[in-house]
Amino acid sequence: MTVRVVSYNIRSLRDDPDAVARVVRALRPDVLCLQEVPRFGNWWWQRRRLARACGMRVAAGRRACGLAVLTAPHVERVAREFHLLSRVPGLHRRALAVAVLRVDGSPLIAASTHLDLADEPRLRHVGEILARLERAKGRYRAPIVLTGDINEEPGGPAWGRLADRFQDAHAVAPEGDALTFSAADPARRIDGVFTDEGVEVLGCGVPTDSGLRADYPEATDHRPVLARLSL
Repeated sequence: MTVRVVSYNIRSLRDDPDAVARVVRALRPDVLCLQEVPRFGNWWWQRRRLARACGMRVAAGRRACGLAVLTAPHVERVAREFHLLSRVPGLHRRALAVAVLRVDGSPLIAASTHLDLADEPRLRHVGEILARLERAKGRYRAPIVLTGDINEEPGGPAWGRLADRFQDAHAVAPEGDALTFSAADPARRIDGVFTDEGVEVLGCGVPTDSGLRADYPEATDHRPVLARLSL
């Protein structure tokens, strides 16, 4: 079966929330992994409002660190986890949101993270994320899809460590555009989808539909990554 997984940094909905919802609806994800979800003020209401506008529901995520996993109505949530990563003085706290799902009977672990701008914490946190996901895989007996804003391009040490453990979905089956940042002037690939070897990647990249291209810079400063996966 085919599962559509989207990774999207929505910059705390500071731009145009309606454009974010239009982009998501057009991409038709079964699983939507978000970074920079609102976490101040009426954060809970904003998160729920976005889920409703996208025709989805919140499967995992807490207020801290701005992470969430949303799912389409036909996707069943089996369990969820949220892990704070090690604290780095003077820097934003980082985390990992995990949703254990069943998609038309097939099990899947979907995770979202947002790594640091600083090199050393970013690489350290990758190690922590890999350890957490290995434990989840052993516990739930399901393949892993890790998504996120890596804040580093392919070839960097953190990205390389992820690609050593997982498939870099766009590198395996490029589809659409590669560059994810910025939405207004794409120049870097810093957002990615990584999958277990047992997951077949049918295609992965930034969709290039003209209507979507018009909405991208209105919605947020990142472009979404859509991965079509076969479980």
